[in-house]
Amino acid sequence: MRSSNPALARDPFAKARGATSSGVMTMNGSINKAGFLIAITMIAAGVTWTSYLDTVRQGYGMPMGLMWGSMIAGFVCAMVIIFKPTIAPILSPVYAAIEGALLGTITMYMELIYPGIAMQALLGTFGVFGLMLITYRMGWIKVTAKFRSIIGMAMMGVLMIYLVTIFGSFFGFNVPYIHEGGPIGIGFSVFVCGLAAFSLLLDFDLIENGVRSQAPKYMEWYAAFSLLVTLVWLYMEILRLLAKSRK
Repeated sequence: MRSSNPALARDPFAKARGATSSGVMTMNGSINKAGFLIAITMIAAGVTWTSYLDTVRQGYGMPMGLMWGSMIAGFVCAMVIIFKPTIAPILSPVYAAIEGALLGTITMYMELIYPGIAMQALLGTFGVFGLMLITYRMGWIKVTAKFRSIIGMAMMGVLMIYLVTIFGSFFGFNVPYIHEGGPIGIGFSVFVCGLAAFSLLLDFDLIENGVRSQAPKYMEWYAAFSLLVTLVWLYMEILRLLAKSRK
């Protein structure tokens, strides 16, 4: 069972199945820990927002050092958790705080340009999360091997576009149209938001399999971390979509 979410793509439950010395993974435990990580992210975002708001308003610009530092630190932290799930109980809250700082910085800046966009993106994110959870529980969309394969290939395509954009920016090159506010750019963002939403279905499915397989208790933290990864991605894409629609 594989997910488009990099935190779940390696099937971290494979080696952990049957390990019950510290208790087993439960759905409620995973949900509670996910809620805890989301709360940390939101608190960190709020602290970052209020700390830098006056500075940005005074014309000093966006705190680029904090933004890039958070991006790099978050990536490193995520890679450590992905390849060593046993450390998830320790590093998952750290990752949540780092992502909160990143989201707080970006959202604060976007809110100053497009008033009201932060609340719209937040409501949109949790609205999509709730819809996809209901969709999964009701079985309206079946998570099959073909479904995973299609989402995975689409994810790889989007990843390649983003990598070209990031590295191209250092040489003055940018992928045309998709980062602009026209029909192509908005359509691309709608497509990526859909991918993020469907990725939640894959995550729900793999986590449920982990619970069914009686994975060890620490995997609840890993499951919570994986959901946070997808939610952060979804939020960022919705924020981008809303910004494009206002241009």
